Amino acid sequence: MGRSRLKYKPKPTVVTDDSEAKRIKVEIDSTEKYDESNALVLPSAKRATKKLRDKSAGPVKLLSKKKRKHLEKIVEQKEKKAKRADLLAALQEVKAKPQDLAKLTQLQETQTLGRKKFMASDFTFINNNQEEEESQEPGRMPSCVRGGKRKKRKRPPREEEEDEEAEEEEKQRQQSDPTVVRLGEVSSSSDDESDEDEDKAEEEEQEAPQKEEKETDAKESVTMENQEDNNKADEKTDTKEKGGLGSGDGKEDSSHTKGTKKPQPAIYMSVKRPAEVQAARLKLPILAEEQAVMEAINEQPVTVIVGTTGSGKTTQVPQFLYEAGYTSGGRMIGITEPRRVAAISMSKRVGQEMSLSPRQVSYQIRFEGNVTPDTCIKFMTDGVLLKEIQLDPTLKKYSVIIIDEAHERSVFSDILIGILSRILPRRQAKGNPLKLIIMSATLKVEDFTLNPRLFKEPKPPVIKVESRMFDVTIHYNKRTVDDYVGEAYKKTCKIHRQLPEGGILVFLTGQQEVNTLVRKLRAIFPMPRQDGKEAGKAVPNVSGYRRKKEERKAQRKTAKEGSTQKIILPEVKLENFVSALPDDGEGELDEGGTELEDRGITDYGDSDLDLDGDEEEEENGPRGNEQPLWVLPLYSLLPPEKQQLVFQPPPEGTRLCVVATNVAETSLTIPSVKYVVDSGRVKEKVYDKVTGVSMFHVTWTSQASANQRAGRAGRTAPGHCYRLYSSAVFNDEFLKFSIAEIQQRPIDDLVLVMKAMNLPVINFPFPTPPDSLQVRHAVRRLLTLGALHEVPDPTEKSIQDKKRMKTEKAKDLSRITSLGKAMAAFPLAPRYGKMLALSHQHNLLPYTVALVAALTVPEVLTETPLDVKESVDDLRKRWRAVRLSWAGSGQAQLLGDAMVLLRAVGAAEHERSNRTWCEKNGLRHKAVVEIRKLRRQLTNEINLIIPSCDLLLDPDMVPPSEEQARLLRQIVLAGTVDHVARRVDDHELKTPEDKVKWRHAYRTQEMEEPVFLSSSSVLYREMPKWVVYQDVYQTHKMFMRNVTAIEDEWLAVFAPSLCTFSPPLEKPEPRYDSDRDAILCHCTASYGPAGWKIPQVEVEYPIGREIFRWVAYFFLLGHLCPILIPFVQHLNEPRTLVSPVALRFRKERESLLQALMSRGATSLARLKDIWAAEPKYLLAEYTQWLQDKELKPEVARLWPPLGQTAEAEWS
Repeated sequence: MGRSRLKYKPKPTVVTDDSEAKRIKVEIDSTEKYDESNALVLPSAKRATKKLRDKSAGPVKLLSKKKRKHLEKIVEQKEKKAKRADLLAALQEVKAKPQDLAKLTQLQETQTLGRKKFMASDFTFINNNQEEEESQEPGRMPSCVRGGKRKKRKRPPREEEEDEEAEEEEKQRQQSDPTVVRLGEVSSSSDDESDEDEDKAEEEEQEAPQKEEKETDAKESVTMENQEDNNKADEKTDTKEKGGLGSGDGKEDSSHTKGTKKPQPAIYMSVKRPAEVQAARLKLPILAEEQAVMEAINEQPVTVIVGTTGSGKTTQVPQFLYEAGYTSGGRMIGITEPRRVAAISMSKRVGQEMSLSPRQVSYQIRFEGNVTPDTCIKFMTDGVLLKEIQLDPTLKKYSVIIIDEAHERSVFSDILIGILSRILPRRQAKGNPLKLIIMSATLKVEDFTLNPRLFKEPKPPVIKVESRMFDVTIHYNKRTVDDYVGEAYKKTCKIHRQLPEGGILVFLTGQQEVNTLVRKLRAIFPMPRQDGKEAGKAVPNVSGYRRKKEERKAQRKTAKEGSTQKIILPEVKLENFVSALPDDGEGELDEGGTELEDRGITDYGDSDLDLDGDEEEEENGPRGNEQPLWVLPLYSLLPPEKQQLVFQPPPEGTRLCVVATNVAETSLTIPSVKYVVDSGRVKEKVYDKVTGVSMFHVTWTSQASANQRAGRAGRTAPGHCYRLYSSAVFNDEFLKFSIAEIQQRPIDDLVLVMKAMNLPVINFPFPTPPDSLQVRHAVRRLLTLGALHEVPDPTEKSIQDKKRMKTEKAKDLSRITSLGKAMAAFPLAPRYGKMLALSHQHNLLPYTVALVAALTVPEVLTETPLDVKESVDDLRKRWRAVRLSWAGSGQAQLLGDAMVLLRAVGAAEHERSNRTWCEKNGLRHKAVVEIRKLRRQLTNEINLIIPSCDLLLDPDMVPPSEEQARLLRQIVLAGTVDHVARRVDDHELKTPEDKVKWRHAYRTQEMEEPVFLSSSSVLYREMPKWVVYQDVYQTHKMFMRNVTAIEDEWLAVFAPSLCTFSPPLEKPEPRYDSDRDAILCHCTASYGPAGWKIPQVEVEYPIGREIFRWVAYFFLLGHLCPILIPFVQHLNEPRTLVSPVALRFRKERESLLQALMSRGATSLARLKDIWAAEPKYLLAEYTQWLQDKELKPEVARLWPPLGQTAEAEWS
């Protein structure tokens, strides 16, 4: 038997009957002292007892929620009845006069009349009808009183008919009145419903009068505490109101004003969408979150929207904002995209969905755009918006800024978010708030929401939108193969031959790999020609070695068959092609793979796709599914018209296959993709913080990016993703999220732009701040280029300055120079901005603009053709000959690859950028078009900065002369002073290993490994001793790109901060250069940390005590002031100034030296400034050197000695 619960059968209470004992009076309290007998009263008989059970001890039945609400409703109705009489009396007191009521119209009968309908209709003005007022009964209740219609139904029928006629007349009067705004007959039905509710309530009151009496006590007990609490609250409220009224300061209670906002009128912009667009739009997951999204945007300045791929956030959020009126008053909605392709395609898509023209939904990228004054929604790249902030720091013409694809963490998007976080409070304070929306597919929200330096309290709300994704099955390889391109080729062939219909999307790393795979797939699955025959089994665009290999295979196959008889094959019509496998939606190549549960992407066993026999199938041609494959490349450098092909349906009877880089991960949706082949690699530009060298490396992508790639297969139907790596590699070697770009690349341009905008670099609120080492190296490179200068003066050695420099080690003490401001005005890297700034001095701007534009645009010269009829080797030889002819000879040839780019741009402009001509001569047509756009942009900006320049964009620019080519070499050196390389000679190599490793190699200051000239460089055969390069890239070796030959004596002139100079040489002696207004001396020098010896150079005399001796010496000789030349013969041995041993015995004459040192006078310009404030400066010191003291008055008359000469007076 189980244990009984507590108080299951409680014992009854025993009550003893002690009434007899109470009758006996015991006078204990009356005694005056303590009673020693301790008297007790004992009962004479047994006392009677009885057991009583406590009826109240039982459980109390609680009221149910329904019963409680019913009782509360009854009590409320009673209270209303008690107050109704007072309410009616009060209403009767404030009732309007009948003549005033006749002029008014009830809101329930209002509706806006159209202007045309109103002008066409006949109407009459309504006058006050006194007869109708008199006909009204004095005891009639107003119709607005609740329950009036119910009482009206109880009146005689005759009265009802009269009322109906009056209502009909009133309705006709209101329809013809132009001032009436009618809303229809909705309110009448609502009145009927309210009347029915009252009738029902009255019936309940009549049916249950007894229930009410029984339950009133319970209701009163239930509501007693609430009533007491309300009374207390009322007392507190009354106290606060009295205090507020009596204070007299006019301040409102903070409890009422806190959190309240001034009501704003709601704005709705109507949008007419096509029916099919609206139907597709309603299926997007973001539509279900429209209210939550708009409430967050309206209430908060910053909103974070996290929506997986396919949720529709990029296309729909701008439409939400447009409909909510964020474009009213001439304002715009700005959306930034990380890529140009996304900005262009999204603007067209949104404009098409909203039925708006490109004048209203526009885009703006670096070189082109269709923005007009009517633009209300603007898509742009993040760099464009950053440039606009420099011109308009508060973005006055924008109401909302949307940062799309924030998970890619580009440098410009990070700095944009940091700058916008400071713009928001400024706009809020001015009463014109700006909204910021950060959207991403996969985002580490903590970088934004938990970053107090970025966004202060309250934290930005995060809205998560689930994607409209179908199930995607992921298959892993059992082994991770290094040759991922070949593995992707095999997997694609396997999918095409064995699996049902559906597009294939292959992810590779770069343009060269994409083109290679496209050629192989087009060769193995050729498209049919228009005459009905196949395009041929021969592989196009292959080298002679590949063709010979194919021929040998064909010969072996023919010999093996032993017959040369022509075999007639049956004709196969592609239109009658039927897939060998049924389209069951499973898509399994073999076994394995599980359905995705977490947003369609989860984890899954290895793919057991058997790759045995792939090589045999590759050699023997297509098997099984012989359907042609419509293979298309997709990468950022592809021309726009070819990029758009992937969004169009493939030809009938073919399967779509897109070979793309990571540009297809986000922002773009390729239709009909069912299978994804993911190599798992990505090509990134890796920046070495120590060496300062950037190079491309193929590395593993992140888990978030891999999931993005897999999601491409589940956009329109269930799909499959085949990963060419094992699950162990995915879990162990893949990062969870990609590293922010700001931590992977040089930030020289970023630091320069922030310096130009007076933004702090160290304490700037980056979402992910760059490493301090990056900032220091960027500042050091900008100091080398002359764009920045250190704030502390090197000549100041006071204790206070030393302390300040010691305490501010962690701070950025550099400031932008005038040269740096000019460099920051151009949308280029700082080194190219310096080249433009220096070209104005030598009238070389047309050539430098073209050269800088060609160096900025990547891959102008193509190395691997895609669609050509001749062999690759022959084509490369012809391109090589053309580029050598462009290089020329003499100074032009020493200009090197820069001269090739310059002549290529000029030749393309002469041919008007003809596509056929560009492809024939090895130029990428899209790059040529971009160069022309950049030239136009730079030309316009130079004309704005220097109005007197009047620079023109000359399409028929002639090649530079020999002297101009030499000056261009110096300009290229001025922009790349930190990218100098020196050839390693044979006599420097000691060991056999070094002779092999460093043969034909160059040595740089940043790297210890050898670098080489590329075979595509026009200087490959000459191998100059000293060269500068644009950057270094790595394949199997380290190669320099865009090389130019320089002279070693130029380094001391254009890179003095990187050179180490010896003390001034005694022979030849220093001299004063009047053109440069400086003392020049000769020194031996070395370049860079490695101490490369460079020839003896003439440089400005270093700042120190010795320079003042030479300034005093040349001042006495009249080199600074020619008016003093006639007095030189009267001076007393001025040579002793530069002879310290001789001056040791002439200390009385050292006063001139002390005077110059005290004022830091090292040039004539400095002396003129001093003489402007002190005209007699140096007069006494100069006269001490005169032998004839009678000349002092004459010298004093000429002082300050700023005239030309005094020879006329002494002749």
